[in-house]
Amino acid sequence: MTVRVTRIAVCLLLAGALACVSQADAKPAKAAHAAAHPKGGAKADSGANTHNAAPPGVETGVPEAQRLAIQADIVWLFNYGEMGAEEINAHLIDQIKAFQRRNNGKDTGTLTDQERAALADAVNAEPSAVGWRLIDDTTTGARLGVPEKLVPKTSAMRTGSRWASAGGQVVIETFRLHEASLPALFDQDKRVARREIGSSNLEPNSFVITGQQGLKKFVERVQSSGSEVRGVTILYDQATEGTMAPVAIAVADTFDGFPDPAATPVAGRKRGVEYGSAIVVTPAGDLVASAQATDECRSITIAGYGHAVRIAADAANDLALLRLYGARGLVPLTFAEEPAATNALTLLGVADPLGESGDIQVTGSIAQRSDQGLNPMPKRGYAGAAAIDAQGRFAGMVTMTAPVVAGGAAAPLAGLVSAAAVRAFLQAQGITVSVGHDATAQSVLRVICVRK
Repeated sequence: MTVRVTRIAVCLLLAGALACVSQADAKPAKAAHAAAHPKGGAKADSGANTHNAAPPGVETGVPEAQRLAIQADIVWLFNYGEMGAEEINAHLIDQIKAFQRRNNGKDTGTLTDQERAALADAVNAEPSAVGWRLIDDTTTGARLGVPEKLVPKTSAMRTGSRWASAGGQVVIETFRLHEASLPALFDQDKRVARREIGSSNLEPNSFVITGQQGLKKFVERVQSSGSEVRGVTILYDQATEGTMAPVAIAVADTFDGFPDPAATPVAGRKRGVEYGSAIVVTPAGDLVASAQATDECRSITIAGYGHAVRIAADAANDLALLRLYGARGLVPLTFAEEPAATNALTLLGVADPLGESGDIQVTGSIAQRSDQGLNPMPKRGYAGAAAIDAQGRFAGMVTMTAPVVAGGAAAPLAGLVSAAAVRAFLQAQGITVSVGHDATAQSVLRVICVRK
């Protein structure tokens, strides 16, 4: 496994050559960076970059985050044995073609959107076994995948976050330096005590170093923006290599030091801090919100009021019952006996502060309901918002989900949980709702889920 992990890390982390995806405006691939020699041979050149031609059929006209995530899927799925880096490139194209043939597709060596989704489904079992989850690291601002079942112990450090196994055999650490030179840090990190460098590569805005540190294998990936650098280091005992070799590469592959805060989240990712909307249903402090937006929260806060507790959830309908204790002056939303008559709706929600001014005021936006969902797409933070028809009647609660697409961010889908379904969920929890035709913005509040 030593040769396998070093060579795959070089191929995928340094070369970045295998996008294996197709888009209408895809451009020919740029030359890939040459791979370092495998363990036992000459070490990689630590300075100058050498280029090789990209493998046939590779296209890179997609965002880097999508490309890296697809590469991570490939690492999970395929076994490369003892092949060298150039052989790996060619073999991966062959594996893509074989995957297409097994799924009754044309073996083009590039993946359509449907084939990318099928690839993601094919690798779901292995990531699930290690508790794989894409997260936002709120300490550094980076995004990365973490195998939570393997590293259940979490802690904060002076410059980042730390995940570790119970006995310390596996450690993942992120870090953030506000004033640093990337080339100087690259040289410094190659000289860390007890480090034996297997491969290293410095780019204008990033570097990757792999090798052995003491009795542990390690992979380090660092990215820069201006004078700030953010990075991740994965260390694991040699005894865990059978499990951790592909996992370490996947962690490094998915690391995004400077993500776009306004970008659509990748399917499956849970933000460290997530904003949504909640609807007041009783003056005593019962609220209904999105189950997804309030899932796995360490704490739930209702802006302007305080701490809330999640009492029950209906995942199938994306509904959650929250209870806000000790609140006063709450205005419950009223439910009409008859359903909403039109598809023209006003959505009442509290937008995510990353895209708005940051206040907690309810805003309204116009949307049309159809068989395909809501159009236009509601603002971020509107998961759990109330939809009101032209007569002021409650039509349902907004739900927002990201479809599973292998390797990248996909536009979320917005739909509506009907007023009847919301009412049935609340009644099943023993909640009696108010009846009327005067649904109001006063009944909508911001909910903040903190997961870390």
